Amino acid sequence: MMLCRPMYPQDFKVLSMAVQSWYRHFEVKACHYNTERLCIAAIALFNDGRTGVEEIASGLIEMFPAPYLLKIDARTSMAVH
Repeated sequence: MMLCRPMYPQDFKVLSMAVQSWYRHFEVKACHYNTERLCIAAIALFNDGRTGVEEIASGLIEMFPAPYLLKIDARTSMAVH
């Protein structure tokens, strides 16, 4: 995932807080696999212009409305559609 716009330390904090919000929303324990996918998605949302914690967190919840959806291989699902 390439960054399309410059990021500053406060931006990384916002991304981290948004990912943590996703975990709290679903009341699931954080794991490396899920965090990696959520961070990639959070960066994509940031690049699309969402810069606030709530904006990014709600985008993550829309993208992954259930924790098990993080286990689906995005490359495979994109190829099918």
